[in-house]
Amino acid sequence: MDQNNVIPISNPQESSTDALTAVLRQGAQQLLTKALEAEIESLLSQYSHLKDQGSLAQVVRNGYLPERAIQTGIGSIQVKVPRIRDRGGQGIKFTSSLVPPYLRRSKNIEELLPVLYLKGISSGDFSDALTAIVGPAAAGMSSSTICRLKEDWSMEYDQWRKRDLSKKRYIYFWVDGVYLKAHMEDKQCLLVIIGADEFGNKELLSVEDGFRESEQSWSEVLIDLKNRGLKIGPKLAVGDGALGFWNALHKVYGDTKQQRCWMHKTGNILNKLPKTLHSRAKQHIHDIWMAETKEEAEKGFDFFVKAYQAKYLNAAECLSKDRDALLAFYDFPAEHWHHLRTTNPIDQHLQP
Repeated sequence: MDQNNVIPISNPQESSTDALTAVLRQGAQQLLTKALEAEIESLLSQYSHLKDQGSLAQVVRNGYLPERAIQTGIGSIQVKVPRIRDRGGQGIKFTSSLVPPYLRRSKNIEELLPVLYLKGISSGDFSDALTAIVGPAAAGMSSSTICRLKEDWSMEYDQWRKRDLSKKRYIYFWVDGVYLKAHMEDKQCLLVIIGADEFGNKELLSVEDGFRESEQSWSEVLIDLKNRGLKIGPKLAVGDGALGFWNALHKVYGDTKQQRCWMHKTGNILNKLPKTLHSRAKQHIHDIWMAETKEEAEKGFDFFVKAYQAKYLNAAECLSKDRDALLAFYDFPAEHWHHLRTTNPIDQHLQP
């Protein structure tokens, strides 16, 4: 890769509109908007029998209340609540159970909105997603409202997951299996792939249900990308040590280099050491992947193995067995190293 023509990659820690945050915030806003529309349509249907002398409906739509923001776990979501007009003067009003008149902050702001939202679009379980945004009031939505939302979102999600990728070229993949805790089986997870294209833009490529992080599940995800036109794989894929993905990657995109996530690897190593050594060992590990050159990283690697293998062989082997995959990022532009060392573009949004 030409070092004089390096395209910067947007930094997810500095930008509030990186690929995953943007799609989550946009999706949450659309979900809430559709739910509000479904609520008011349900109310209008309830009073559709009320007519005036001219056979015109007495209860009709009357625009929207002023737009306001609701603070959620992934930032501010703009909301416009619809309103009605009771021309018969019977005092009929529309008060949303999802967005009460003075709600400015999500009742469940600490909940895992991104996880539940993604689970919603992939499986149609929108009640959990709405509950994460606005709290328990979502549970009171009628079955017809929920069915209408499921139909709309199933169609939109199906269109998104079948979109053509033949004109795309991705240089990097970040991949991870995200295990969900709420109302879900332990073995179920979301298989997430974010790609960085040749222009430095991050994009959410795939969100699919999988059984653990099996090779079969990852193979289906990667083959689907290929069948939709992504014939050439990325130059580098960043992920943890789960063998399922790497085995699948080798079969589908065999030329792609592997980069193990240093954050996952650090945790694995520390688990094999006594807690009294965690602080010092973590610094030694940090010295490896933050080294300014690959040569210095190699020296740090050798030092760690030599220092710990006598008394803590398992920890030393945990590091040494993935040596090449842990240092692969050094073969790419230094401007990109910060992004390639870990799966942070996924972890910072989705991990419980």
